[in-house]
Amino acid sequence: MNVGLLFLESISSGVITPDEMDWVTNHQGAFSRTEEATALRLGRLVDSGLIQLGCRI
Repeated sequence: MNVGLLFLESISSGVITPDEMDWVTNHQGAFSRTEEATALRLGRLVDSGLIQLGCRI
């Protein structure tokens, strides 16, 4: 999995799955600075309600 692709998929669908969120949290120690910034942006979008935690159909 790739943080950039996950970010784009979440933005386009408005949803991030629990498994994807787990992957981000489990691998954040190995992220580059760019990936860290992307993960932070993703977290802020979840916090603001623009991306929902759920499942994609």
